[in-house]
Amino acid sequence: MATLRQWEYLVAIVDEGSFTRAAEALHVTQPGLSHQVRTLERALGGPLLERLPRSVRPTPLGRAVLPHARAALADAHRALCAARRTAGLEAGELDVATVYSVGLGVLPDVLRFWRKAHPAVRIRLHEHRHADHLREAMLAGQADIAVGPTPGDWDGPVHVLGEEEFVVVAQPDDPLATVRSVELAALADRQWVHYSPGNGLAEVVDTACAAAGFRPRAAVRTEQTAAAPVFAASGLGVALVPGNILSPAFDGVVVRPSPAVTRALAAYTRHDPDPLTSAFLRALEGCCRGLFTDS
Repeated sequence: MATLRQWEYLVAIVDEGSFTRAAEALHVTQPGLSHQVRTLERALGGPLLERLPRSVRPTPLGRAVLPHARAALADAHRALCAARRTAGLEAGELDVATVYSVGLGVLPDVLRFWRKAHPAVRIRLHEHRHADHLREAMLAGQADIAVGPTPGDWDGPVHVLGEEEFVVVAQPDDPLATVRSVELAALADRQWVHYSPGNGLAEVVDTACAAAGFRPRAAVRTEQTAAAPVFAASGLGVALVPGNILSPAFDGVVVRPSPAVTRALAAYTRHDPDPLTSAFLRALEGCCRGLFTDS
């Protein structure tokens, strides 16, 4: 049976890419570290790590067990934090997972409110490019609560926050400045500021444009959600972005697409969330009232 210490050693070696650096980070001897890894390999029935000339990488067996090792360590850490909170030894910490756009447009107000109400609680924010990665992080036990697109098949509580609205952005002197809304089909011949394929917003844009009967021609693709409206305002092309990521000082043209483009957002947790997670969820729901079109 693998121990938490052995899982910790395996994860450290993979993250550090070296037995030597892992031993230094964990403040243990390298022979002791190696011994524990060999013991773990015998228990699991095969090698977990492959030594390369300048680094170490996991074998197929190592890659298969690594998510479970991380999840076991995360669960143990949360259990310790919960016990300490109950015993009154510390204020605690909360792991919040989200996608880039929600971290940029929705969570700042929530975290500001939370910080004022619970200044001693440490928040660790884990941002992901895609809703699938967000769900995988929750399954792996890397966060207490996820905030992002509504998951399709989550086996746990799901709290719908509302529908975020997308807007079309263009440069200040664009002809769109004279209208309040625009049919997406009218933008079929335009150059577009698009998102990189790994960013979940790329699917939102492609789906909306496909429904309007065209495929957007990307003048540039960006991985960074915040960069898309900036590039559009500078004249590189039109962009479709979540309206909540735009600041009041944004100087580009902003119009609503027709038909409207929206995305359902939700917060989800595992069964029986601890009191701290439940408190954050209540704060999140309170801050989101009125922010989304259907909240």
